[in-house]
This record gives sequence, C-alpha cells and structure tokens, in this order.
Amino acid sequence: MNFCVIVICSILLAAYVLLMLLYRKGWMQQPSFTVVSDFVPETVISIIIPARNEAQNIGACIDAILAQHYPEDLFEVIVVDDHSTDNTAAIVNGYVRSNIKCIALADYLANGEVVNAFKKKALAAGISVSTGELIVTTDADCTASKEWLRYIAALYQTEKPVMIVAPVDFTNDRSVLQLFQSLDFMSMQGITVASNRLKLGNMCNGANLAFTRAAFNAVNGYEGTEHLASGDDYLLMMKMQDRFPERIDTLKAQQAIVRTAPQTTWNGFLQQRIRWASKSGKYNDKRLTIALVMVYLLNVAMLVLLFFCCNKLWLTVLLPMYFVKTIVEIYYLIPVSRFFMKTRQLVIFPFLQPLHVLYISLAGFLGIVGVYKWKDRKLK
Repeated sequence: MNFCVIVICSILLAAYVLLMLLYRKGWMQQPSFTVVSDFVPETVISIIIPARNEAQNIGACIDAILAQHYPEDLFEVIVVDDHSTDNTAAIVNGYVRSNIKCIALADYLANGEVVNAFKKKALAAGISVSTGELIVTTDADCTASKEWLRYIAALYQTEKPVMIVAPVDFTNDRSVLQLFQSLDFMSMQGITVASNRLKLGNMCNGANLAFTRAAFNAVNGYEGTEHLASGDDYLLMMKMQDRFPERIDTLKAQQAIVRTAPQTTWNGFLQQRIRWASKSGKYNDKRLTIALVMVYLLNVAMLVLLFFCCNKLWLTVLLPMYFVKTIVEIYYLIPVSRFFMKTRQLVIFPFLQPLHVLYISLAGFLGIVGVYKWKDRKLK
C-alpha cells in the first residue's frame, strides 16, 4: 500500500513538472506583438459588454474605451443590460455619443423563455444589433489601456485570424485574498498563451476576446451551448477551432491587457472558480482535459496526504511534493510575472500553496457538480 502511494504520487508529480516546463516553453516561444509605426486602422470594431448591476463599474469601463487611440468612427460600444435593478442603463444612456448604445436583454427574449445562459444571450443580442467587422467582448468591470483596440486591430489586419485571444490581468489591494487571486489568475493567463502556442488545448477569456462577425455566423454563434450557463468564451473558441483550424491567434502585448478587479470575498472567489471549472470537459478537447485531470489529481493527492501527515510516510512524501511543485511553478511563472509586472508577488507564492491545493480540489469537484451562484442567480 505504501509503495503504491509513493509510485502514484511520483508519477503525478513527474507529469506535473513536465507540464510546467512545457508551459514555460510555450510562453517563451509565443512572440510579443508590436504595432508597426506606419499602421493605419481600417477595421470597424463592435465592443459588446454584457452588464448586470454594474453601476459602480460601467462608467470607468466606457471612459477607458472612449480614451482609446483608435478612430472613434471605427468603433462602437454596445452595452447589453441584463435585467439590472440599479441604474446601469441610465449611466450608459447618459453618454451622448452616436457610437454608444444600451439595449435591454429582456427585449430580445421570447415571452416565457427559460434562460440558463444569460451572458451568452446578452452577447448574442449585442452582436445582432452591431455593425462591426470585428467583434470584441469585454466585461463591465474591466478597463483597458489606450492602445487596446489599436493592437487588436493591428494583429487582425496583419494576420487575418478569425479569433484573437488577448491578455487579462487582476488588480489587487495587497490583501491575502486579492494577492492570491492575482497570482492564480496570472498563472492561468500564462497557461492560456502556452497551451494555444503548443497546441496543448484551447483557452481564452471573454473579458478580452475578439472574433470576426463572419466566423461567428459561420459557426452559428452560441447555438448548441446555451444549455450551459458558463463557457461563452471557451465553447465558442472550440467551435471556431473545429471550423477554422490554425486561424486562432494570441495577442501577447502589454498594451493589449485588460484589467479587472478580483473577487472581494472568499465565497465570491470560490463561486467564480466553480463557474470556470463547470465548463471544463464540456467540449471534445482531449489535450486540455488530460492536463486538467492530471493537475486536479495531483492537488487532490496532496490534500489527502495532508490529512494523513501524522503518519511519517505521508509526511515524507508530501513535503517533497510541496517543494518540487512550488519550485517548478515559480520557474514557470518568472517570465510570465515579468510580462504582467508582478515579479515581486512571487515572494509570497510559496506561502499560498496550501490555499492553492485546497481551492483546486474543492472548485474542481464542485465544478463537476456544476451548480453555483453568480450575479445573484443560481446557475448550472
């Protein structure tokens, strides 16, 4: 029994080390994108923003978009009000600009229609009234740098991809909760770039995602995925990967980063991660599924060992696993943290490992169950 435990843990750890090394390689291989000095914007962009009770955030989001170094006649902003009970819609309507529009999701739902995927419905409604050749999605609590649209358009006009995966970053107030989320999310962003580069599985984030209207229509939008509350980004990406292989690109540029605040409570954080985990395995991506299962099993194994660490054997197995896992993750994260300018945060990374092991195990299990609360709604 003891020998079997050691063998299983050793195999999981060796596979995890290899995976982290691959992720570092993939991140390093992805070239940084730079806009050439003579770039001339030509692409009409529609920015779609689903919003539910975002009165505190939507103004900053729109202000950042209006400050873009991109011709105002080449972009429009469509905010889709998802049954807000605050003054989200009133704030948007207060912008007297011809390229800013607020629509109500309720106007695009049939009477008595039962909805589980509210965000997908909101995005589809916004896209249906938009005019741009390129659709860009973001969230109402996000802000972008002034070069955001310029970099997206430049990559699109240069490479002509059907979808562009762009970077997202968490701000933080230096609390343990927000520092933990900042590091965890930064790690996922690095994995997104590396996985797409090395074809280890497709990943993206709807807070900073672009795709062509033609490609969206060609795959029938979100059709076939609306029974799932989450996955507006990932599931659409998989549909486009199936229809347009080799035509999804990654935009690795600091100027294209979209920033958003992390969750303010541990429960909110867990609910968010359950929501993200719930879309895993919902599409036929065996490469990504294998990686996710392996990562989950390693963390579960460490959690189980932790409960039995009073046994000397378990302790001698757990501590080396903890040490090796931490070292290889830091090695992977060093270049990623430089990109996001968060290298100093790596100092506290080893001390947050127990939280990481616990949350991966818990969120992964609850994600399989697939029931969570988000935006005051119970979803599945």
